[in-house]
Amino acid sequence: MSGLEDLYREIILDHYRSPRNRGELPSPPAHRVEGFNPLCGDEIVVYVEVDDAAKGDAAVVSDIRIGGQGCSISQSSASMMSAAVKGHTVGEIRDLTRSFKSMMSIHEEGLEGGEVDDPGEADALELGDLEALRGVVKFPVRIKCATLSWNTLAQGLDEAAAATT
Repeated sequence: MSGLEDLYREIILDHYRSPRNRGELPSPPAHRVEGFNPLCGDEIVVYVEVDDAAKGDAAVVSDIRIGGQGCSISQSSASMMSAAVKGHTVGEIRDLTRSFKSMMSIHEEGLEGGEVDDPGEADALELGDLEALRGVVKFPVRIKCATLSWNTLAQGLDEAAAATT
């Protein structure tokens, strides 16, 4: 195994053993959303607090907490995601999500027969620790594990924005 693969494995295990932003936020003001992968039983609960959802893509995720249970991939991906999005705008998070899913070689809409989003410039974003999950694409059944928290966060951001209109 190469040194880079060893490093990636250690990053994933570190986020699994010591998850970042684990816990709950009062709801409201935070928006609570649950994600579930029926194929393997992974569960994710995302509590996301947006400073002013009415600002749309300019709104800032002021706080985020993650709960749930599942495999090391789903839980470490959720931990990495929470650390990567906290303090960023909804627009930046949407770009990061597209970039992450592009790295995972998957777009949920494409799998379900709909149109595939074009990630465009989002591919150029630096993913930091998220790069450690790149190896998951070798195991297609695990891609859903890695993207569960991202899909759940996207749903939460959409619901938070819809609640202001």
